[in-house]
Amino acid sequence: MNDLFSPIGLGNLTLPNRMVMAPLTRNRAAMPGNVPQAMNVSYYAQRASAGLIISEAAQVSPEGVGYPGTPGIHSQEQVQGWRAVNDTLHAKGGRMFVQLWYCGRISHPDLLPDGQQPVSASAITPAGDAITFEGMKAFVEPRALRTDELPGIVEQYRQAAQCAVEAGFDGVEIHSANGYLLDQFLRDGTNLRDDRYGGSLENRSRLLVEVLSAVLEIWEPAQVGVRISPENSFNDIRDSDPQGTFNFVAKALSGKGLGYLHVVEGEMMSGERSVDYRQIRDNFDSYYMANCSYDKACAQSTIARGDADMVSFGQLFLANPDLVQRFKTNAELNVPDPDTFYGGDKKGYTDYPTLA
Repeated sequence: MNDLFSPIGLGNLTLPNRMVMAPLTRNRAAMPGNVPQAMNVSYYAQRASAGLIISEAAQVSPEGVGYPGTPGIHSQEQVQGWRAVNDTLHAKGGRMFVQLWYCGRISHPDLLPDGQQPVSASAITPAGDAITFEGMKAFVEPRALRTDELPGIVEQYRQAAQCAVEAGFDGVEIHSANGYLLDQFLRDGTNLRDDRYGGSLENRSRLLVEVLSAVLEIWEPAQVGVRISPENSFNDIRDSDPQGTFNFVAKALSGKGLGYLHVVEGEMMSGERSVDYRQIRDNFDSYYMANCSYDKACAQSTIARGDADMVSFGQLFLANPDLVQRFKTNAELNVPDPDTFYGGDKKGYTDYPTLA
């Protein structure tokens, strides 16, 4: 029977365990340029014992930015920064996929080239505030992308996937969750389009499928994952039928030989669940990675039942660089410090103690 510490094959990789470090935005890229820097190298290297690390989300273009200090994967400076991260991580035996990101309406003109308007599937303003270099500012109404602009978005993902090869990553994860651009197209609460990218489930899934096809021109399928969040309302997003929508998405992503489907299960803030995630697992034909507030006991039982093949942990890996060893030995866990999650220096980033 498999458990968290059983090895698993993922394309040309053999993961020594099924404990995945989830993507965690930490807002510590060097500015200007959104470039990974020395403390990012240390941070990821400390966590090399994870079966797989999924990097913090990295925007695929300057237009994809949504927060200050988040790294990109589109310029040569960023590629060199990530190469330093990966070289050090690999020297310690680690493996990492980069998460490809386009924020869409979850942005602000202050963060975008020439103060341009954020874009989305439809011109629907999200509730809440954007985080800018000058503090919190109300979200603005996004501009609905024209149909003829969408091939350009797809091309940005393809180019970012090529940059990921040059940066030495082991694979890529397409971020289609948590209210960002691809999720804005998937959900009927944010997609009111009447072209071939709106209306039916097939149409609303079209952009994600096209992005995936572009990424697969660069990467072997088993080195590609996709992240979804069927009922997470983070960033003011929702769908009238998350079960039906994401059963369809899981099936649409099947038959391609993908590495995994990474699923944020339930509402991220409240923990409430109404979707039957086993249905989504059964509609997908490769590995299923579960996420959202898992602890060791829950993760072990989920894998033992066959409800997931891998489990990703966020805050637990943030505060416990040696989480694998702590789980193996039932050691006490460090407590995460929310005040240092976003931005700042090494405090709350690379100074959490290990058992050693």
